[in-house]
Amino acid sequence: MASTSGKQASKNASKVSSGGSNSSGGSLPTMPGSGATSSLMGSLNKKKKPFLGMPAPLGYVPGLGRGATGFTTRSDIGPARDANDPVDDRHAPPGKRTVGDQMKKNQDDDDEDLNDTNYDEFNGYAGSLFSSGPYEKDDEEADAIYAALDKRMDERRKERRELREKEEIEKYRMERPKIQQQFSDLKRKLSEVSEEEWLSIPEVGDARNKRQRNPRYEKLTPVPDSFFAKHLQTGENHTTVDPLQGQFGGLNTPFPGGLNTPYPGGMTPGLMTPGTGDLDMRKIGQARNTLMDMRLSQVSDSVSGQTVVDPKGYLTDLNSMIPTHGGDISDIKKARLLLKSVRETNPHHPPAWIASARLEEVTGKLQVARNLIMKGTEMCPKSEDVWLEAARLQPGDTAKAVVAQAVRHLPQSVRIYIRAAELETDVRAKKRVLRKALENVSKSVRLWKAAVELEEPEDARIMLSRAVECCPTSVELWLALARLETYENARRVLNKARENIPTDRHIWITAAKLEEANGNTQMVEKIIDRAITSLRANGVEINREQWIQDAEECDKAGSVATCQAVIRAVIGIGIEEEDCKHTWMEDAESCVAHGALECARAIYAHALQVFPSKKSVWLRAAYFEKNHGTRESLEALLQRAVAHCPKAEVLWLMGAKSKWLAEDVPAARSILALAFQANPNSEEIWLAAVKLESENNEYERARRLLAKARSSAPTARVFMKSVKLEWVLGNIEAAQELCTEALKHYEDFPKLWMMRGQIEEQSGTTDKAREAYNQGLKKCPHSIPLWLLLSRLEEKAGQLTRARAILEKSRLKNPQNPELWLESVRLEYRAGLKNIANTLMAKALQECPNSGILWAEAVFLEARPQRKTKSVDALKKCEHDPHVLLAVAKLFWSERKITKAREWFLRTVKIEPDLGDAWALFYKFELQHGTEEQQAEVRKRCENAEPRHGELWCAESKHILNWQKKIGEILVLVAAKIKNTF
Repeated sequence: MASTSGKQASKNASKVSSGGSNSSGGSLPTMPGSGATSSLMGSLNKKKKPFLGMPAPLGYVPGLGRGATGFTTRSDIGPARDANDPVDDRHAPPGKRTVGDQMKKNQDDDDEDLNDTNYDEFNGYAGSLFSSGPYEKDDEEADAIYAALDKRMDERRKERRELREKEEIEKYRMERPKIQQQFSDLKRKLSEVSEEEWLSIPEVGDARNKRQRNPRYEKLTPVPDSFFAKHLQTGENHTTVDPLQGQFGGLNTPFPGGLNTPYPGGMTPGLMTPGTGDLDMRKIGQARNTLMDMRLSQVSDSVSGQTVVDPKGYLTDLNSMIPTHGGDISDIKKARLLLKSVRETNPHHPPAWIASARLEEVTGKLQVARNLIMKGTEMCPKSEDVWLEAARLQPGDTAKAVVAQAVRHLPQSVRIYIRAAELETDVRAKKRVLRKALENVSKSVRLWKAAVELEEPEDARIMLSRAVECCPTSVELWLALARLETYENARRVLNKARENIPTDRHIWITAAKLEEANGNTQMVEKIIDRAITSLRANGVEINREQWIQDAEECDKAGSVATCQAVIRAVIGIGIEEEDCKHTWMEDAESCVAHGALECARAIYAHALQVFPSKKSVWLRAAYFEKNHGTRESLEALLQRAVAHCPKAEVLWLMGAKSKWLAEDVPAARSILALAFQANPNSEEIWLAAVKLESENNEYERARRLLAKARSSAPTARVFMKSVKLEWVLGNIEAAQELCTEALKHYEDFPKLWMMRGQIEEQSGTTDKAREAYNQGLKKCPHSIPLWLLLSRLEEKAGQLTRARAILEKSRLKNPQNPELWLESVRLEYRAGLKNIANTLMAKALQECPNSGILWAEAVFLEARPQRKTKSVDALKKCEHDPHVLLAVAKLFWSERKITKAREWFLRTVKIEPDLGDAWALFYKFELQHGTEEQQAEVRKRCENAEPRHGELWCAESKHILNWQKKIGEILVLVAAKIKNTF
């Protein structure tokens, strides 16, 4: 390659020389008198080589063509060293500790490993055989081509290879699983380990010896005063000398340096009382007081300029002496250094000064913080934040001076003026500051509001009239002025406000409220309609939610007409026709939740105008009036409702019940008569009429109505009510005959079989009762109450085994039924077999893991210490189940946690107001731990809720002796039956 480059260079030289000859003596014509010049140029061109300014060709080595391959100096190969000389690395491993070892190792590395074991049939030897040769451009191109081919071939086989690799990995993992996978099933089973089993796992023993396990800490005991007194006595001077001492002359030295010196050290008036060896406790106390006074004086200053610690009672506030920062000392030092760097780099950066001052304040160096922030005000005089921080850190009068200085630098800063007013304690001074501020910054709404708040109403009105001139776009100032003006002037003010701010809705709503307050209710509707039109004309989008919020505020402020007008104007804006009903009902519920009842009433009224024949809307409106309105408003609404929906039986019944509760029986009868005309042969209306008559002791009328109903509209419920009426009135034979007749027609109605069995049981004929229950179960095998009645009948008769068998059979016929499992558990518990009861409960919870009644029972089957744990498990499984919540309330009650128990009772009755047991337990709880007002409140809420369900509740409410009792009376009866056995 070197020879080639040499030839190329010689060719170029020859070409250049020939070119030069042509230019000097060629065929080109020469100008006269230019011979010498041309010859001179030719000689210059011969000397200058054309390749001098060009880059060297590829692979060119200077001097290689003439054999000058270069020479090596000592600096290239390093100092001469013997093979046995040690290397520079003192910690080199064996085999590399001498220069010879290192050279041998380098030679070994350079030699290629051409062993057969390092040979591959396709790739050859590991590593390139030609790695020591030069890597040229054609090598690079070849490598790129091979790499592209490899990549393409690799893509063709990629999917197959990845699938094969995945299968191999899976096979390998199956043959050699990780330890983590081997124990995964045991880890999953850890979730089933109970807290008791976990706690019973023995602790790992400590293998250290006794001295390591129980290190003896150094004990420090305060030294008593007697110790000091005893040792101080050793410093007293002696009045007599031992003869032996005198003989050797140890103490009677002529030099006054021994113990008989004229200034005895032990008698100095220090801690010892003169003439004695006792400690002077009074002087110790004085020294302690002096020290404490010094400490108190050090911390006596604070941000507000008052003492942080009371000198007379310093023990009450020693915490103020402790630094309030929670960081590490090193972190604080780093932060301080960093902030210092920021301040020095950019001294006109306000946040750096503020952060530095706050850091020093937090670490307790208040004076340093003040100095820093004052330096910051010098460096950043136009920064509002720096001045405010300086005013905050400085004490009283100094802060005022700082604020005054800030005002000179920033005369237009509202925040500084507000801070200056806050620093003043006298109202007159505050007014003076704010008025001065308004002279400089008359456009600030915040300053005007602060100034107006300090004035009397008359002065405030004058100031506001000036304020709206300076700030004509502030709605708050206009509205405040309108409130202080008379009716006529307020109207003018609001009209001016509308002219200045045509896009604000609050001005229109205030105008409507003003008209309503002055009795012009007919204007309210017009103002709101005009408001919507005007705002739309000015390009304002009518936001329905905002307007409804404004209506709610009007409702709370007592402006009912304005609230209703707003609702009527905006309730239909932006809603699709098919979504109207659903959206309006949600809006009404939202208003009720927010306490805006008039808004909800207006929404219902508008909905009823749009959907007059919708029974669901009438029902919601009726329930709203029942819960939040008066009896008169409810009855008026129901009259309109039955006129529009005459086929809605429930509306007729609600009207009749309202009249009956008001003890207006004739009106209730007339309503039911009209209901009969609209709904002939309606079972609900027949039964309501029967109930009305029977509740008012008109038994013959009730019998006639039932007989008529059985002939014209015979249903199972009508027959059941007929049997019930005869039963409660004591006509057992008539009841049995009616029951037999009813069962001929409706033998699959389980309540008739239950009543028949209960009548027989009441008469004392247990066999007939058993027969009735058994016949009923043949016809109705899925009736849970029938199974329970038969089981309890056998239990009463002492046939425990038979009762158990009946319940097992019932569970087979009705799997996963929590009521049957609960009865089985209670049967064993009542029999005294607690172990069997616990086993059954465990099975029941496996079969019905989300049953609230089972979890509630399980809590109280546990011993007292385990009940809390069980209740937590119950709440995890059935978080919102009323029975579980009731069990937790009872648990807190049993632990005498009165406040928590009351909270859980309230939560229970809120979630399920139909559960009578919850109300009875709550009432019993209040009887024991509550006031009379709380008891009356629970009773009233229970009467409003009208609960119908609950095990204890139904046992009393459906008893034939209590058939005419009201809700409140049944509540008292159930509460009296409850015993605190839990």
